[in-house]
Amino acid sequence: MTARTALPPMVKPVYQHSTLSDLVPSIGAHLGIAGYREDLLGLPGSDRYVVVLIDGLGWHLIRRAAQAAPYLAGLLGDGRAITSAVPSTTVTSLTCLGTGLAPGQHGMVGYTSRVPETGEILNALTWESELVAKDYQSRPTAFERISTAGVAMSSVALHRFECSGLTQAALRGADFVGFEHEKAEDTRIELTVEAAMRGSRSLVYAYERELDHSGHVDGCDSQVWLRHLARIDAMCERLRESLPDEVTMIITGDHGMIDIPSGNRLIVEDEPGLLAGVSALAGEGRFRQLYVDHENPERVADRWRDRLGELAWVRTRDEAFDEGWFGQVDASIVDRYGHVMVAMRDDHAVMTRQFPRELSLVGMHGSLTPAEMMVPLFTD
Repeated sequence: MTARTALPPMVKPVYQHSTLSDLVPSIGAHLGIAGYREDLLGLPGSDRYVVVLIDGLGWHLIRRAAQAAPYLAGLLGDGRAITSAVPSTTVTSLTCLGTGLAPGQHGMVGYTSRVPETGEILNALTWESELVAKDYQSRPTAFERISTAGVAMSSVALHRFECSGLTQAALRGADFVGFEHEKAEDTRIELTVEAAMRGSRSLVYAYERELDHSGHVDGCDSQVWLRHLARIDAMCERLRESLPDEVTMIITGDHGMIDIPSGNRLIVEDEPGLLAGVSALAGEGRFRQLYVDHENPERVADRWRDRLGELAWVRTRDEAFDEGWFGQVDASIVDRYGHVMVAMRDDHAVMTRQFPRELSLVGMHGSLTPAEMMVPLFTD
């Protein structure tokens, strides 16, 4: 008999200690920003920082693929793992980074979620909604606080992200420094170096997205993904060489990723018992949020537990709150969360034909496994 592979443990974030939401406040402590008194992450002291956020760069992924990324691999010895927030997805993680807040405070609760006031399912990446992003996420951002304090705060990213809903909700406050084409690496490096040398103190946020895109389309076990990693690794090394020594460069990710075999995708429309009592379904394949308006959420949770067993962590909203998945949750955003949370374990996903674009994905993320939750924190 073949021994069964052990299922991964749950990784719960420890907010205000070792998460992505602690990064910018820790930098702010070194830059002398009022209210940011402590460096929670043990960063080098500096008056100038560049934070490179590589979308989809998980701690376990970079360790596994170290041969393809010699520069990043060379930082592993002094590097450490921190965690993303819950869910481990770009919308929530970038808002944690840009605001310095746990998701229970900033309210960007997932890739897709239900808006309590309208009932619409908001995709916060595409933001195809009339919602005003600055109103929906109205808490001041860390970028705003840093800029107001007189620090040269810049964001280097594709031009088309400048006015996006997610940028306005999560990352507003930085001077946007845009570029047209991702492959124009010399231009990106030049713009980042120029931004880093503005003023007497500076913080630059530089965003790289292609690794995540490749992981979704081709899988993070693919040769295509490895080629993207090698390209990004070389670009990071060139950036470090181009930056003056006085600038501290920090490299991190917003989540990890795992590949989901086609046979491990449960389609909810083919499981009518699972949708019983569910008014709306949001989230993503690895982390579903179920909105339950006319039935006891505990009964819905029990049905999902019976069906999925040890393949998922199923919690009612109150249980997830009590376990600290989202940090302290502000009363004003409680209803943005689903009444039931389904966080997949192992390499399975819960899919729906309501979101057909998701059905073609290979690599996924969002749950609380180590592969998805743990991201690197490198300094150079």
